[in-house]
Amino acid sequence: MNIFRLAGDLSHLIAIVILLAKIWKSRSCAGISGRSQILFLIVFIARYLDLFTNFISLYNSFMKLFFLASSIATVYLMFFKFKATYDKNHDTFRIEFLAIPSLLLALLINHEFSVMEILWTFSIYLESVAIMPQLFMLSRTGSAETITAHYLFALGSYRALYIFNWIYRHYMENFLDPIAIVAGIVQTVLYTDFFYLYVTRVIQQNSKIQLPA
Repeated sequence: MNIFRLAGDLSHLIAIVILLAKIWKSRSCAGISGRSQILFLIVFIARYLDLFTNFISLYNSFMKLFFLASSIATVYLMFFKFKATYDKNHDTFRIEFLAIPSLLLALLINHEFSVMEILWTFSIYLESVAIMPQLFMLSRTGSAETITAHYLFALGSYRALYIFNWIYRHYMENFLDPIAIVAGIVQTVLYTDFFYLYVTRVIQQNSKIQLPA
């Protein structure tokens, strides 16, 4: 554990809490890509199948349970409880174009050709592109609610911080995972344009705030 991983996990937690709070409080999932959420659920299921067979720490087990439970809850809220508010007309990205290549790549490039290792590698590859349906949806609608923008910024920050975590582990622990690093870089690059628009928007909003005389 190091400060970069801790900050990354915290950003990930914040992103999920923001998303669930937004859906539950507004009783609507408008602006949220259900296809991205399905991909994230697949990511967590594939990555955390070892939950009951490979104990590392209470912290690790808690995080696995939280991400699985929150992802299942998000998909349930979007496709069942608040299904009427789901904007399926704009959420049209073909997720098989992401899932199938990720699986094929995991079969070709992995650390070890075993079921659990291939599933873990598949989850890493798929997570790097799982946000694409959400970004595609934003490009079609042309705007995002403030709360949705905060969710995406926190989610992008999580992966960016994890890149620093891998760099830190390389220099401090002599540990290097090229698969995780390359996938993390790809995922962060996908957020680059959104990061720029998000920061620009925040600066513009703050510049409009007038201090009392």
